[in-house]
Amino acid sequence: MHKDFVFIPDDQPGVLARLGEAAGAAGINIEGISAFTGEGKGVVHVLVGDAQLALEVLSGAGLDVRAARDVLVLDIADEPGAMGAICRRLADAAVNIEQAYLATRSRLVLAVDDIEKARTLV
Repeated sequence: MHKDFVFIPDDQPGVLARLGEAAGAAGINIEGISAFTGEGKGVVHVLVGDAQLALEVLSGAGLDVRAARDVLVLDIADEPGAMGAICRRLADAAVNIEQAYLATRSRLVLAVDDIEKARTLV
């Protein structure tokens, strides 16, 4: 099962470098990432497979994990309409998508309000 970790660091040079270096030194593959900044802070979502090791390593690197949640990680065709078809199935079943981003190897990462229900639909 994959986890999405959320960090809210200060907006300064080197945060993503520190994250990548710490993960790499521990053999942790970052499978997806979404990051943006605003008002002096960053919001970084990181997708990892080995959640316990990642939590230990990234916390040890001074990165404060603010949240961690199970997410859907779906193989998705790299073609028009592929994401829409998946999201429509969830929407029609009243599953709310709270966050979405793309990961390596054409995978769609979805944080949803009812992960068990969503798993039966996709």
